[in-house]
Amino acid sequence: MISKLDFQYKQILIYYPYAGDKISYKNDNIVIRDKDNKIKYQSTCYRLFALFVVGDTTITTGLIRRSKKFGFSICLFSAGMKLYEVIGSKMEGNTLLRKKQYDYNDLIIGQKIVANKIQNQIAALNQIRNKSIITKKSIYYLKENLKSIESNELELLTILGIEGNASKIYFREIFDDVDWIGRKPRIKCDYINSTLDIGYTILFNVIDAITNIYGFDTYYGVLHRCFYMRKSLICDLMEPLRPLIDYCVRKGINLDKIKEDDFERIGNRVVLKWKESSKYTSMFMGEILKHKEEIFLYIQGYYRKFMKGVLENDFPTIRIW
Repeated sequence: MISKLDFQYKQILIYYPYAGDKISYKNDNIVIRDKDNKIKYQSTCYRLFALFVVGDTTITTGLIRRSKKFGFSICLFSAGMKLYEVIGSKMEGNTLLRKKQYDYNDLIIGQKIVANKIQNQIAALNQIRNKSIITKKSIYYLKENLKSIESNELELLTILGIEGNASKIYFREIFDDVDWIGRKPRIKCDYINSTLDIGYTILFNVIDAITNIYGFDTYYGVLHRCFYMRKSLICDLMEPLRPLIDYCVRKGINLDKIKEDDFERIGNRVVLKWKESSKYTSMFMGEILKHKEEIFLYIQGYYRKFMKGVLENDFPTIRIW
């Protein structure tokens, strides 16, 4: 397994294939060449943690072999940033860990994940300068929700109810300076919802890549219920980190880095123009990588707690700010 020190020096490479571009390997290096066979980018496989390929390209069997040898994942995305395949590095056969996953049927971990999420939502609102009276009241109400979720053991519907109420209060304030109808997951009804979906997708796949190191069954969660082909564990682990994306979007709008003109309407969906894809991916990935060490330690702590069997006390949390 990878250590914290090793992970600090690892890179995540995002590749947007343009017409004629090719990706290959040479002397244990990843090499990207243009249509004239000139090298556009080169990086050693020893430092690579994951390769994100967005769009269509050709990948050789030799590159896949090196992903196994050097322990990096190749994550394949559609042009719309939808992950459809992961090739390469992941731990398989960790049957003891998976047995512990399947044997756990409590909701305490789910409560702690939601509590951690609300803590980071409060921290995100506290980043806002010149807070209005309404924002200050919203922070107060979020703290009340946090007390409720931390009080005692709760039923699933109660946990989800508190989470939903907290998110309603939070989203109203995190985007208080723009004309916005509210969070509508995956519908892409406006450019803000579409941007959030992009950021969450990138975050999801970074967490998925790290979680694969340990051999978890990523389809088996503790808060999100098991559902066909849904990686419920990754959905669980990313919950406390969603405010990182939310605040990045707020900041991007205020700095005019995220603009409605960057999007186009196709039917009932508002989607990002292809030419703007690399800009948005770089923005979100840059923000995530600022916290990559904390994210790694958070997932590592989750793994260690499961293996030790001590889940309720001193459960790992992640603080963004």
